Amino acid sequence: MQLIPALRKRRLRLGDRLVAEGEPTYVIAEIGINHNGSLQLAERLIEGAAAAGCDCVKFQKRTPEICVPPDQRDVPRETPWGRMTYLEYRRRVEFGSVEYEAIDRCCRRLGIAWTASCWDEPSVDFIDRFDVPFYKAASACLTDHGLLRRMRSTGRPLMISTGMSTLYEIRAAVRAVGHDRLLIAHSTSTYPCPPAELNLRMITTLHRIFPGVPIGYSGHEVELESTSAAVALGAMFVERHVTLDPTMWGSDQAASLDLDRTAELVRRLRLVERSLGNGVKQVYASEAGPRSRLRRVLPPPAPDLRLAVFR
Repeated sequence: MQLIPALRKRRLRLGDRLVAEGEPTYVIAEIGINHNGSLQLAERLIEGAAAAGCDCVKFQKRTPEICVPPDQRDVPRETPWGRMTYLEYRRRVEFGSVEYEAIDRCCRRLGIAWTASCWDEPSVDFIDRFDVPFYKAASACLTDHGLLRRMRSTGRPLMISTGMSTLYEIRAAVRAVGHDRLLIAHSTSTYPCPPAELNLRMITTLHRIFPGVPIGYSGHEVELESTSAAVALGAMFVERHVTLDPTMWGSDQAASLDLDRTAELVRRLRLVERSLGNGVKQVYASEAGPRSRLRRVLPPPAPDLRLAVFR
């Protein structure tokens, strides 16, 4: 298949997978902080994502003392572990070396990649000790160019998410890190996001504005159909939050898919991929019977059938 020239460069290797037009959609299961600080829960989510056919699971890594604003550190919060300050809560759900080493072993055993969105520079250094295929910059961090550059300096591909951002801010972030080894995810940072605010046509807009960069979709809606539509519109990778139960305690749970729906999503995405074809009009062998039975007027013979191929 001949690729449209503007799309020819849109290819990037993430570990053992190639993200490119015509390749299977790279599916990321965002575990994030839906583990609620439990390694056992995190491992169950990894196992479920692998069984569902996802390519990668993603966590979130923070240094609470850096990421929690001073005016919020002592704000009281009700949690499943009792009433505590917001800073204490952030420490309570944050994984350290022991947990991430276990996560790394679990993912290697199951044959699924893993990575993390890093919210501060020490977290980049922490994750860099592991063989992750790429870094992810959360939408909230898109304007933190120093953090983006720190992730870029590791030499790993960088995926940036564009929720809560203007097009000016997106362009500025891309200028800060360059096009090389970059992936851009369209996103709307509302949890859960109503369909009217998904704005999936931004995927085609980003394709046009950044012709050499793989474009994908990070969704926070509860529906499955919209993610399938994102792939039909050209998303080369997708990311959805996953959970054991959307009614569990936690800020991201309600915008997450349980593992059964995650498996259904992957099944639908693979069906969409098969349905898209190559964009070259052709008469399939399965149409030969209906063509001979139903077509009353045959076209004049073409001197060269290749001339009758239209894109």
